[in-house]
Amino acid sequence: MNVLRVKALLGAGCFSIALIGAAVVPAHAGGIERGGYDIDLLFDPAPFATEAEATYVMPDRKLKNAKDTDPLDGTVLGSTSAKDSENYWVPRIGVKAQVVPGIDCMFDYSQPWGAHTAPGQWVGAQSNMETKINSDNYATTCSYKMDAGKGQVRFIGGVFYQEVYGFKEDLVSPLLPNFSGTGRVDLSSSGWGWRAGLAYEIPEIALRASLVYNSQVKLDNISGTLDLTHVGGPVIPIYGEASMPDSVELKVQSGIAPGWLAFGSVKWVNWSILQSIPICSQATKGLAACTTTSPRPIRWTSLDLMYQDGWTVSGGVGHKFNDQWSAAGQLTWDRGTSHGYGSQSDTWTLGGGVAYTPRPNVEFRLAGAIGVLTSGHSGTLTDKNGYVAGNDASYDFGNDLVTAVSGGLKIKF
Repeated sequence: MNVLRVKALLGAGCFSIALIGAAVVPAHAGGIERGGYDIDLLFDPAPFATEAEATYVMPDRKLKNAKDTDPLDGTVLGSTSAKDSENYWVPRIGVKAQVVPGIDCMFDYSQPWGAHTAPGQWVGAQSNMETKINSDNYATTCSYKMDAGKGQVRFIGGVFYQEVYGFKEDLVSPLLPNFSGTGRVDLSSSGWGWRAGLAYEIPEIALRASLVYNSQVKLDNISGTLDLTHVGGPVIPIYGEASMPDSVELKVQSGIAPGWLAFGSVKWVNWSILQSIPICSQATKGLAACTTTSPRPIRWTSLDLMYQDGWTVSGGVGHKFNDQWSAAGQLTWDRGTSHGYGSQSDTWTLGGGVAYTPRPNVEFRLAGAIGVLTSGHSGTLTDKNGYVAGNDASYDFGNDLVTAVSGGLKIKF
């Protein structure tokens, strides 16, 4: 092996983790994904490492040419345009420790799923005035590493507990003035999931390839209330069930020259399991099935998502300038999960970040991203069971901007 090759291997291997961590932030993913799942801290070579980071995402999705397409429910006289997205934070914190040589474990808190739309007083208010979904995820992931050829193979496994909760408000009675005839659904649920994966690493050349599967999280205990007091009705206890999607992600990185690293990933998320989620009366639980075709007073409303599967493909390069500074850039394409209903279209994102290491065990990160939410149209869409969503309003949306900034700190010993 020549001298240049040796320098390339050593120069790449010593900063791979810093570059991946500082690369870019996920500015806008498909479905209701926010932070997603991230176990990169598990691969840190230090016996103990902890990191915390926060991302602030600013999607600027605007709706236009909106029409009330179901006058039988009462014509809504509101704006034909609306802002459909709200800014949000995505925090994450993790701790990783070497239990014994070859076995590492990581505990992390994240918010993988979320959504917040608030179009307000528009002609589609019977469909949505405000919807907000939040999540909390607590995970433990461990790995066993053993020699294999020129590197090491790592077997990965873990479990996570997830809480999902939120609310939705829409217009129930257009006859009341100033959009005051609203109804509100509040729901919460929780469930367990697991992950399994495999990785191969050659640290001398900063090579790492990992394939990780994250299971579905079954939310079979969804419960809450439907508040109809603004239209003279009662507060009704309600229930439902759904599953958060499973996913598969392949990540690859490798040193390519002295001080240079290339990396990329492909991820599939099973968003198509979320079509229309029926919300039914607790009084009928066990007496009648809760489906999208159930009549009232069994099914009172539904959360219509009508997603298709999501695909995310990204690639980038990183460079180490010296022992203190490194930087990376990345281009990402995310296939939209909406396909005729909703505004989750394809997204293209360009991001970059820097990592500053004032001491060998301390690392500061700062990253940013800018992207385009592509244009489209939302109208009626029928699922495989014959349920029709989007028959109350239609609208268009153009190419809109999304930006994000992120900061983080890692300490290791």
